Amino acid sequence: MTGNGRPMARYIRHAALFCALLLLALLVNATRVQIVRGGSYDENPANRRSTIARYGQPRGNILVGDGPITGSRDSGQRFRFERTYRDGPLYAPVTGFSSQVYGTAFLEAAADGVLAGTDPLLSPLPLWNDLTRGRNPGGNVVTTLDPVAQRAAYAGLGSRRGAVAAIEPSTGRVLALVSTPSYDPAELSGTDASVARAWARLNSAPDKPMLNRAVRQTYPPGSTFKVVTAAAALDAGVVRDVDEPTRSPDPYRLPGSSVRLTNEVEGCEGASLRYAFQWSCNTVFAKLGVAVGAGAMQGTASGFGFNDRELRIPFRVSPSTFDTRVDEAQLALSSIGQYNTRATPLQMAMVAAAVANNGAVRTPHLVERTTTGDGSTVATTGQRTLHQAMNPATAMRLRELMTDVVEEGTGTNAAIPGATVGGKSGTAQHGIHNSGTPYAWFISWAQSDRSLETAVAVAVVVEDAEADRGDISGGGDAAPIARAVMEAVLDP
Repeated sequence: MTGNGRPMARYIRHAALFCALLLLALLVNATRVQIVRGGSYDENPANRRSTIARYGQPRGNILVGDGPITGSRDSGQRFRFERTYRDGPLYAPVTGFSSQVYGTAFLEAAADGVLAGTDPLLSPLPLWNDLTRGRNPGGNVVTTLDPVAQRAAYAGLGSRRGAVAAIEPSTGRVLALVSTPSYDPAELSGTDASVARAWARLNSAPDKPMLNRAVRQTYPPGSTFKVVTAAAALDAGVVRDVDEPTRSPDPYRLPGSSVRLTNEVEGCEGASLRYAFQWSCNTVFAKLGVAVGAGAMQGTASGFGFNDRELRIPFRVSPSTFDTRVDEAQLALSSIGQYNTRATPLQMAMVAAAVANNGAVRTPHLVERTTTGDGSTVATTGQRTLHQAMNPATAMRLRELMTDVVEEGTGTNAAIPGATVGGKSGTAQHGIHNSGTPYAWFISWAQSDRSLETAVAVAVVVEDAEADRGDISGGGDAAPIARAVMEAVLDP
């Protein structure tokens, strides 16, 4: 027995070792499947379990001020919880939509991990959900929006096509983001036939209600871009005294061209920078842009945020553009916000904010913080300077010039008692041979007489303005909307 037992024990040990190796291999493979390959299995279109689980619990909420502007409704269907929206059209450019059929957009997409409960930061233990295949309750996203300013912007635009963006200059917090016409994202919640009909109707509508004009549509900024040109001319030393004549002819023949540029107002020949800014003399700023040169103009424009393809707030913002390859005639037109110069309303709010913030452009952001479902903070958005667009001394001069516009120039409709307001109006021509109805622009900032800091910077664009074709139309159509938004922020 003893002699035969030793080989038998060896066989048992070998079998046990082999079983242990098989068990180890099984554990390694289970770990690989659960953690390493789990994500790819979850994302496989054939795997419906993840989708069912995604809508098997209420989605976290997006908050404005102290209250949620989103919710969840138990439909009793396979994809159980449907997204609901409070004041859907008012906040649609911010929230976007969350649809069982068409996915997510804007903040619903950018913060999907938190709202759906899949963000690892919501887990009390690292990798816990990867191991258990569990899902945390949805977290919340607290926005930077001022609800009163948001309503003022939406009411100001009314039935007209256009957009408003408002920023707190010292922090970059987005206070208002409105686009009209708008839509109700709740129409895209659920899985029944009405969702498909709503999707088709919204996408085929000629006025494009699903287009976020505040951050995804670029327009020729027209005379509001003269803020950038003035900053470039002052920083480059092309203009040293804003009250000295600029030796600008009227009309101004574009270099290397037979085209003669004219003005909508009198007194622009040889006008000072102060007068030209106050009354928006095209000839003065076109000539200044050429004198500054393409390189310096492009550098200043980039300092304000133009040509930045990486901007997120946290969802993507379409890049505003200042053409980097232009001849002198094209540079002249670019310097008055025409030719290929394009800007989103958010970009032009950043321009106004830079003037109000000593030349510094703070990174715009729409999310204040994210929290767990019970309100515990998960992450906060840090504040940082994106660029120094101009020298602080230049910003101080531009504050003077923008204040002049509101006190006695084309922007008097933006004046607010008890506050210092700076602004710049603009009309942007577009269409074949500039035949389209001009876009009316107004950018501005406001500082209460009781405060040491500027409270808000605003940009407004109205696509279907009714004013005359002169530059003053920005002051007539867009300035009152900007004033309403600024008043809302100044008087909480």
